[in-house]
Amino acid sequence: MLDDLIGEWARRYPPDTTPGRRYRGRFAPSPTGPLHAGSLVAALASWLDARAHGGDWLVRIDDLDSPRTVPGAADAILAALGACGLEADGEVVFQSRRHDAYRAAFARLRQAGLIYPCACTRREIADSVANATLRGRETIYPGTCRDGLRPGRMPRAWRVTVGNAQVAFRDRACGPVQSHLARASGDFVLLRADGQWAYQLAVVVDDADAGVTHVVRGADLLDSTARQIFLGRQLGYPCADYLHVPVVADAHGEKLSKQTGAAAIDLSPHGIARALDAAARHLLA
Repeated sequence: MLDDLIGEWARRYPPDTTPGRRYRGRFAPSPTGPLHAGSLVAALASWLDARAHGGDWLVRIDDLDSPRTVPGAADAILAALGACGLEADGEVVFQSRRHDAYRAAFARLRQAGLIYPCACTRREIADSVANATLRGRETIYPGTCRDGLRPGRMPRAWRVTVGNAQVAFRDRACGPVQSHLARASGDFVLLRADGQWAYQLAVVVDDADAGVTHVVRGADLLDSTARQIFLGRQLGYPCADYLHVPVVADAHGEKLSKQTGAAAIDLSPHGIARALDAAARHLLA
């Protein structure tokens, strides 16, 4: 079944023919629960793209957010991927073992004067009605601490300054995308108030260190891409190609996720065949 799908995928998304560039893709699940129908779609899409290119498919466990990590979930996800025939090319990487890499990237940005401490709480940011821009559920940071902390305030997080940066890229599924970061996100967090590295920094460093050339993932992460491209540029990393696929929705139209109780993939032979068929139909409809 999987071999037949590779050909269909290549017809839908023709392989990159850039001379001298070896394709390296990845799947990076968070171990907050088992592999479910939504995460299988993302895994299958990235695996198919790698195989259609004759390239490498890597697996990284994004387990930086320790409060949300479920014990045993990483092993369960890896076992489920293997049972579905989605085997990684090379050793599985865990973000929780890569703090030194994030620390080094953070130090480079700090030395370049691109990051600054922020004392604002979420409530304070949201209450800055005169300066804050609201976009959906996200509050755009108004730059309160950009020119220094107010007297008596202590840093809670560290942000990268985006200035007047504009990012344009072409997504292989969604087409041209443009983002003015000051209006889209504002200066965004790299080191969180709880002392954890932010997703945006970690994923950029991880992909660059692994030599990832193509990122295939769910469309719910499309809004993060401009920030990641911007951050990669500040660190001197080459830019990957992106392809964002439609996410699987639940009965209420919300993204299917572990947090909303998405059921684990049935790993019986019949269950695996049914799950892969549903994922393929979702991707290639």
